Amino acid sequence: MTNPFRCHWRLNPDIDFLNHGSFGAMPIVVMEDQRRWIERLERDPIEFLGPERSLLPKLDHVRNRIAQLVGADSEDLAFVRNATEGVNAVLRSFPFAAGDEVLITNHGYNACNNAARYAAGQSGAAVSVAELPFPIRSSSQVIDAIDQAITSKTRLLLIDHVTSPTGLVLPVKELIELAHRRGVRVMIDGAHAPGMVPVDLRDLDVDYYTANHHKWLCGPKTSGFLYVRRELQSTVHPTTISHGANTPELGRTPFLAQFNWIGTYDPTPILAMPTAIEFLSGLVEGGLPQLMRNNHALVVAGRELLLDALNCSAPAPTDMLGNLASVPLPSERFGDKTAANALQQRLSRDHRIEVPVFLLDGTQPCLRISAQAYNSIDQYQRLADALRSSTGESPQG
Repeated sequence: MTNPFRCHWRLNPDIDFLNHGSFGAMPIVVMEDQRRWIERLERDPIEFLGPERSLLPKLDHVRNRIAQLVGADSEDLAFVRNATEGVNAVLRSFPFAAGDEVLITNHGYNACNNAARYAAGQSGAAVSVAELPFPIRSSSQVIDAIDQAITSKTRLLLIDHVTSPTGLVLPVKELIELAHRRGVRVMIDGAHAPGMVPVDLRDLDVDYYTANHHKWLCGPKTSGFLYVRRELQSTVHPTTISHGANTPELGRTPFLAQFNWIGTYDPTPILAMPTAIEFLSGLVEGGLPQLMRNNHALVVAGRELLLDALNCSAPAPTDMLGNLASVPLPSERFGDKTAANALQQRLSRDHRIEVPVFLLDGTQPCLRISAQAYNSIDQYQRLADALRSSTGESPQG
């Protein structure tokens, strides 16, 4: 099946790339734009990189564009290399005291959960884990699990907008309201959200929110943003302390000054973001909102093929999916790390299909698919056929 959008990416045509969720994939037009920025940088590094010269206006231009996309005031957005860095900045700045608790979930991204454990351990605080089910029947189970896990010691809730391992779109607005009623601040790891689901930070009224540009916005790697509520910005610092700590002219606010200049770095991934947004917005009639709907419909259809091949029921309702979907695999075949890794390698080596296979909570084997404009339903059919041969299921029909 010919995909009319496949030509916009330089992905290997011999591979069914169903793993956009891990690192994204940059369109050719964005690669070319970043290359032009690199050439300008190297033509005059001092003029380009010097924050006292022309760097800050260029960053502010992109900041304004990202702010429009996610429903925020631009002065509340700082740039980070990725969402993990944004989570670390908040956690390592948070005023935890001995006996405090930070609440995470068992569906959280491992790197960010590790950051929570590290930050808590530095101050004598503790990490508690809300157990979200999978399979799951409805988003109300997420709300109930978080509600039951919050205690009088909980100071911060770290929750995903879209869970990385299971691809669940969590009810973040309801969770923020719940936590605030209990006197708990909320940090949202939105690594997968922009470009996959609508994001309106004013409506969410969250304390902290971070996201990647390189995933569903198809920007260059090492580009993301961190949002911090205005009254909390004086308490949040980048993980690298540099000139901005005592040079306020490096940004419109002290908060931005610290994040604008963390030492010599390559700003071209950030500067290419308007081109990435423009490209995605013009890819289909109806713009980015329609593209997100198309990708959602494709991942739902792809998941149905996998569920049929595995002879199992849907592990999550479709209204909790964005452009990612995970399906459980037979525990008796793939219930240990060695077997799960072997399946992923076999799919890559023998079938030329790129998907992650992992153990949720260390016990439940799962496989996750992604859907982006360059994917087609026939790719999921090939994966379904490969899974039938790997699990011993007979073809249906």
